[in-house]
Amino acid sequence: MADRVTVIGWDGSPLTAAARSALSAATLVAGAAHHLALPEVPKGAERIRLGSVDLAARRIASHRGSAVVLADGDPGFFGVVRTLRAPEHGLEVEVVPAVSSVATAFARAAMPWDDAQIVVAHRRTLRRAVNVCRAHPKVAVLTSPGAGPAELALLLEGVHRTFVICEELGTDREQVTVITSDKAADHAWRDPNVVIVIGGAGTPAVPGGGWIAGHEPGFPPAVRGWALPSQVYGQAYGQAYGEGLGEGESVQLRAAQLARLGPRIGDLVWDIGSGSGALAAEAARFGAAVIAVDADPAACARTDATARHSGVQLQVVQGRAPHVLERLPEPDVVRIGGGGVPVVTACADRRPQRIVTHASTRDEAEAIGAALAAGGYAVECALLQSVELDTADWAERERSVVFLLSGRRLDRAP
Repeated sequence: MADRVTVIGWDGSPLTAAARSALSAATLVAGAAHHLALPEVPKGAERIRLGSVDLAARRIASHRGSAVVLADGDPGFFGVVRTLRAPEHGLEVEVVPAVSSVATAFARAAMPWDDAQIVVAHRRTLRRAVNVCRAHPKVAVLTSPGAGPAELALLLEGVHRTFVICEELGTDREQVTVITSDKAADHAWRDPNVVIVIGGAGTPAVPGGGWIAGHEPGFPPAVRGWALPSQVYGQAYGQAYGEGLGEGESVQLRAAQLARLGPRIGDLVWDIGSGSGALAAEAARFGAAVIAVDADPAACARTDATARHSGVQLQVVQGRAPHVLERLPEPDVVRIGGGGVPVVTACADRRPQRIVTHASTRDEAEAIGAALAAGGYAVECALLQSVELDTADWAERERSVVFLLSGRRLDRAP
């Protein structure tokens, strides 16, 4: 095992005294090509071009001598330190940090970043990174080859954002470009780069700044909880209690549907037959990206108003399911507010992890359950009955009876 392993972050500025001292004593140096070309790298040291960090870690573990690993930015922030410290390699490391590329990118843009989401985009995580960009007003994307600004822009089709693209930060080829997302796919961008994605309604600004990185939890901040009362959404478009909320939008049913969907950051939720937009807005409050679909222009307007009132971002698509679904990006979970078996079948063909819907009669519930099972889903059905009481005299105000159906894709864990 190497006698000593030092990880040095490099942000383009001159190396610190600690970094120069570690390099001067190194018998093995690992890094990218531009790191290995630094004049401080000893001429007699073994040099490893850093491609796979796992392979480099195994080579370092078998080396006798002093090893140095050079990495861009802060190596402890989505960097090599995590891999080098993994138990299978058994390496104890010392770290000489530098300014992270995310901090540098926001500095170049002269923007605060304590309210930003930060994601890593590889080929396997690109879709989830794009979903975060759909759902949040300020996101920094650490890109990789094949998952860069052009690919982000292509997958954000239909959602307007501004890109601040920072190429080769800290080098003499550094370049910062501000461009709209619809134009970013037309360019070739140099690696490495960081993309700041901004736009959309966003969360209301907090005077003096927030208290937690990422965003203020809960939108709007004054409202606590989820499956909020109907009047909250009536206020969004100036209507009285209950107006505008259709069949299948009761508070109790919405709570059960959200519980089974489990929307989370990085997910894309389809809300088909969005109605008032209550469920779509609440799914977005969990951090998920949401596409709300409805054939009724008035329902689309209500959903848009609900999203603005709730301080969340979602995309509203007017069109009739199942035909309109063909052009939408792949969902993780789907809530179906109407359309019956044809819509359920079309959604099952897209293979989301969960599908949740409801039925008014047992015959309809059986038909939907059969369609979900035929599509490869484990089916659950429950009869939900709720009675709302007026606490002034404890008289019954409203009664709701509905079948709740949920399908879990069988090739996924529970």
